[in-house]
Amino acid sequence: MRLVNASEMQEMDRLTIEEIGIPGVVLMENAARGAVRVFLAHFAPPLNSRVLLLCGRGNNGGDGYGMARYLSESGLKVTVLVLAEFQKITGDALVNLEILRRIGLDIQEVPAEEQWKKQRRLLKDCDFIIDGLLGTGLNSTVRGLYARVIEEVNRANKPVTAIDIPSGLNADTGQVMGVAVQADLTITFGFPKIGQLVFPGAGLVGRLVRIGIGIPDTVTESLPSRYHLIEAGDFHDLFGSMKQDMHKGNRGHLLVLAGSTGKTGAATLTCLGALRAGAGLVTLGIPRSLNPILENKLTEAMTYPLPETAESSLSLEAEKEIFNLMKGKTAVAIGPGLSTHSETSLLVRRLVANCPLPMVIDADGLNALSSDPSALAKCRGRAILTPHPGEMARLAGISNSEVQADRIGTAEAFAQKHGCCLVLKGARTVIAEPEGQIHINPTGNPALSSGGSGDVLTGLIGGFLARGWPPAKASAAGVYLHGLAADLLSEEMGQSGILAGELLDVIPGLASYLARAEWPLKQPPMEKDLHQPL
Repeated sequence: MRLVNASEMQEMDRLTIEEIGIPGVVLMENAARGAVRVFLAHFAPPLNSRVLLLCGRGNNGGDGYGMARYLSESGLKVTVLVLAEFQKITGDALVNLEILRRIGLDIQEVPAEEQWKKQRRLLKDCDFIIDGLLGTGLNSTVRGLYARVIEEVNRANKPVTAIDIPSGLNADTGQVMGVAVQADLTITFGFPKIGQLVFPGAGLVGRLVRIGIGIPDTVTESLPSRYHLIEAGDFHDLFGSMKQDMHKGNRGHLLVLAGSTGKTGAATLTCLGALRAGAGLVTLGIPRSLNPILENKLTEAMTYPLPETAESSLSLEAEKEIFNLMKGKTAVAIGPGLSTHSETSLLVRRLVANCPLPMVIDADGLNALSSDPSALAKCRGRAILTPHPGEMARLAGISNSEVQADRIGTAEAFAQKHGCCLVLKGARTVIAEPEGQIHINPTGNPALSSGGSGDVLTGLIGGFLARGWPPAKASAAGVYLHGLAADLLSEEMGQSGILAGELLDVIPGLASYLARAEWPLKQPPMEKDLHQPL
């Protein structure tokens, strides 16, 4: 599904109004009518319920004025507080404001703290609050009266509906601009906004429902689409294309370079993840002294003992043998449990710089690159990096908090600079392609925050890569299935105590459902709501 930032949505509105000729007030009317339909269906408020609408001076407030009219016609008692002087309302918002005044709805002017003190009791007296204060164009810190009102709304303990976006939320980054409304329901117009799908914004929107407001397809199709929400249907063609005469030789062969003393589990989970992704063959290159252990642990994958350091990690002497091992392979996965031994790290950088195959790099592979990411310059377009925020911070030379403050921007900048596909893990994993495309994954939950789950993901991505899938598709399929497996297990077991190895058991069945375009779980609210009939 397409996602947009604030400027893209504004341009769609502009083209619809100026080029197509649909008046802005018509779009506003569609937004108000559709939003009231969703509000009534979600809350089913009894007749005469008291609804308080808090409106700003812009078009977000204009949508609120339109909603007030429809809510009143539905038998609800409506009060509108305008946090601005009436004379400062202009354009389409003014049209709807004047309609409310002419039909005699209860609408009050609250331009300053003094007036707010007289009206704030309405927060306690109402049954529902509708937030129409600030829209998607917000790019500065919320201060003064608006900040105080938002804080009091959040303390009121009443059901809150946000019009288009919770006031105070940055539509592009999901960051809170000082203070933001905590909504129970957000009704967004046209397309979902990026900031509603990434945290912390994703935690403020409540249930997210999008509705159409009449923007023609010709408008949306005329603008490049850079942001995408990963969906089950994105992989139907890939999962559903299995030929009956398929055999292991034409399902890809992944070379895994992983493991060191105390970290043989990481190598095991990576290999099993690749096999669960459908790779026909998997070969593990492992430090020589650990080979007997892995031969025992991995009965479905092949192992190859390689020269090692005194600490039982891969040594520089393994370089030539590894390049020989790459012959006949279709992809490489490197990093899980490799150790940060200086010799092993140097080996990783040499392998990355000269590897002729597509590869996925994780964990200690990323740690090796963090001191010198220039090795990526020679494998442009062939590498997938899968860092968690801490690893991303080391790679980019910034702090963890800076990464989390702008996950999309951080991933995008690194992917474009180094010509790689960047999978920034975490809640709502972000995938950035070197050409500028951004994908956001909606699946997964805290069950994945346990040791080994990242190794499973590396194996999944590596397995899809070995099968010949493009890097972005392999990455998206890996993170989507990985998260979906956690969602499925959490339905039965909760979100605590799920083992990484248990994810492996459900992945083939989930892939089978995706191949048949069936949904194995109760449909997640996000996918259901974002596909509501428009």
